[in-house]
Amino acid sequence: MLFICYPRCSTCQKAKKWLDGHDMQYSERHIAENNPSYDELREWYRKSGLPLKRFFNTSGVLYKEMQLKDKLSTMSEEAQLKLLATDGMLVKRPLVVKGDTVLVGFKEAEWAEKLD
Repeated sequence: MLFICYPRCSTCQKAKKWLDGHDMQYSERHIAENNPSYDELREWYRKSGLPLKRFFNTSGVLYKEMQLKDKLSTMSEEAQLKLLATDGMLVKRPLVVKGDTVLVGFKEAEWAEKLD
């Protein structure tokens, strides 16, 4: 299982604590230092079944500075994935990838259901 996080993010800290509390084995990846690639994002998006917008960190400073709220609806999926691959701070976190399961953001009930 891959746990992609930003260590200073309080939600990521809660998620990590949850994983550790459930004795989950995972490798941790710092999203700002090792941003997901276009190919990774495309695969995770496909496996997740989620709308692509869910992969964007809509509360992030960079998202707001780039005024993406107004721009995403006119961008192709490919353009959005390429944009996400440019900067880890645009990507919603934490992200968990385990086989065909991809979880975006931390919702304890969802994690308990999909990871236990």
